[in-house]
Amino acid sequence: MELCIRSRALLNWNPQSLRESSLFVTHKSQLLQFNYKDSINFHNLSSFSRQTHRLTLPPCARKSEASSSSVVAGPEIDRLPADIKVAETEEPNSRLRLTVEVPPAVCDDCYKRVMFEFMKQAKIPGFRPGKNVPEAILLSYIGKGNVLKATVESILKRTLPHAMASVTGRALTDSVSIATKFSDMEKTYASLNSLRYDVLVDVAPEVKWNPENGYKNLKIVVEIDSEIDAQRASEKELKRRQKSLGTLRIVTDRGLQVGDVVVLDISATKTDKDESDVQNIPAAESKGFNFDTEDGDKVLPGFLNAIIGIQPGETKSFPLAFPQSWSQESLRGVNAQFTVECKELFYRELPELDDSLADKLIPGCTTLQQVKESMFERWLEVEQSAKDQATDNAILDQLCKMVEVDIPRSLFEEQGRQLYGSQLLQIQANMKLSEQQLASLSSPKAVNEFLEHQKENIAKVIKQNLAVGDIFKRENLQFSTEELVKEVENSIAEFKRHKQEYDEDNVKEQVQEILEGAKVLEWLKENAEIQYVTR
Repeated sequence: MELCIRSRALLNWNPQSLRESSLFVTHKSQLLQFNYKDSINFHNLSSFSRQTHRLTLPPCARKSEASSSSVVAGPEIDRLPADIKVAETEEPNSRLRLTVEVPPAVCDDCYKRVMFEFMKQAKIPGFRPGKNVPEAILLSYIGKGNVLKATVESILKRTLPHAMASVTGRALTDSVSIATKFSDMEKTYASLNSLRYDVLVDVAPEVKWNPENGYKNLKIVVEIDSEIDAQRASEKELKRRQKSLGTLRIVTDRGLQVGDVVVLDISATKTDKDESDVQNIPAAESKGFNFDTEDGDKVLPGFLNAIIGIQPGETKSFPLAFPQSWSQESLRGVNAQFTVECKELFYRELPELDDSLADKLIPGCTTLQQVKESMFERWLEVEQSAKDQATDNAILDQLCKMVEVDIPRSLFEEQGRQLYGSQLLQIQANMKLSEQQLASLSSPKAVNEFLEHQKENIAKVIKQNLAVGDIFKRENLQFSTEELVKEVENSIAEFKRHKQEYDEDNVKEQVQEILEGAKVLEWLKENAEIQYVTR
């Protein structure tokens, strides 16, 4: 299940994507775990990159050459007998290529260590365990090839932390991979007694604003759907509830009028301009379609006017064109010939709308005025919530257009898997998928198809998240400890209520990100020029 926060999750926020990239579904769900990296991956280096959890650090400075001698080795970094050299090259998508040169002195030291370990463990006839064994005999017994592989592995294990020290605080978790083939490294070491290899690592991307600080003077136009207008919506609901208490009567002496309910059989064919190419439109076909003529704005424009006057048993045929705004993309702009048969026709006998109906409309109400006020207040809350959400969405869309971000591939894949995992969990909750269906939907092929199809949307979410994080830092925004504690407690309570496992530290981090997003949007709305228009 997704992290459930009672405050609005304004940004589709999922901060796990910046930290635990081995988890593709939030909170340790095991549905989607994929091994998508083909090259060697050193997961034990994640401690270096945890410092970039908010991805708002200063942009990486290009270094043509860095020496490990400037790095103070901590307890987890083995000191080397000589310095390695690390050349840093920037690549697309916020990726760095670290070219690591390991001198012979380090290679020799690693070789000695490997041979010493082999000598301690090898049981060679004629020699007691742990006693010195001549190198030639030990090589012959262990095999030069095995010693070579072990030495190269030892060199990598000892030097990689030194190489990664140059990107401490910038590297993204689990994005580190060795780009050089292991066989090539073996050949280099065997012939030169030194080693050279390339490391690829994604780093925290820089957020560039265009114009600089443009977010401080936002001018936003927010479109509000007329359907959510509280007055209009409450009047519609009152009418709907009144109709539900009415009685349908059969029409026998006239044709269809607005206000009637009619049962129709509908078919449609698609034609070109000269009507020589006729094709059925299955999506427009319906048998026994119950049509309330007061909902005429919900059907194809022109449809209601075309059938006004139709009588039971009568068939009408008429042309209509699907508008460019039609929900089904394949039908937009299509010319169609409709055939409609009226099967049954009804009119409503509605009860008088007065105080006697109040309790039936809303239990507990005694007057019609109470009913109207209750409905209006409820729809007023819906209107405000929709208005707030539309405002937030408009601001985020504007931010997305104002920032340039070179998105790392690892961050893109992680965010995409988070989104896909959320969808899959929702599908599983609604449809109770079988193990076979779940396995098919969680296959690497299915996930990769989702990443490709949702490429723009995933990139948009990442840009929005990074933009908000950057503003939070630039404007020194804060939230109280009390807010954090309360939201964490609410979230954990939700997990417990649904009997879901959770990690309290992860919950806290994600709540922090959501609160940051809420504070940024609150600040932006206070400092933006916002215009509301009804559509």
